[in-house]
Amino acid sequence: MSQYKDEFISIYKKLIQREGADKLLDYLCSTQSDFFTAPASTRYHGSYKGGLVEHSLNVYHCLKDYMARERVKELYHMNYSDETLAVVALLHDICKINCYKVGTRNKKINGEWQQVEVFEYQDDLPYGHGEKSVYIITGFMRLTREEAFAIRYHMGFSNNDNPNNISYTFEHYPLAFALSTADMEATYYLEHMPNNQM
Repeated sequence: MSQYKDEFISIYKKLIQREGADKLLDYLCSTQSDFFTAPASTRYHGSYKGGLVEHSLNVYHCLKDYMARERVKELYHMNYSDETLAVVALLHDICKINCYKVGTRNKKINGEWQQVEVFEYQDDLPYGHGEKSVYIITGFMRLTREEAFAIRYHMGFSNNDNPNNISYTFEHYPLAFALSTADMEATYYLEHMPNNQM
């Protein structure tokens, strides 16, 4: 787990230099935040301690790989700074901070019911998903409009948003499509149904 925290902090400090970025990182590292120990979900991708920071890094690496494609640069004209890519990928899911609590449920193991620890989701600031991440980030530092739209719509069509708004966003803010693609790649191919336990 500490390897992911160290990698996250290293990339963040190297690439995210805008005003307020240091205060946001201080918050993420503080006792007020469980960013580095929280899971990424209750039962699916990254559903273990440290899953959130691992997922954030996976999305970052997937986004970097997507942006490195010749077609993306030359045909789609997607050229974003290293800072922008780090901001949207590393911070897209900070809405999940302090939302996962440890609970228990019964599970059949080797034919016998046993009580096991599980994560339960409890959001004390139910401001949405992507929009909540934007809200938290902008309390510390400014986002460009495209960065804000990318984070807001990173769930793509898997969210319960108006499909017309998602289509408009993907057409007008290509970074949103790229981030959504990277998020799905990380979720469904790198992290789907992990063997990791709490």
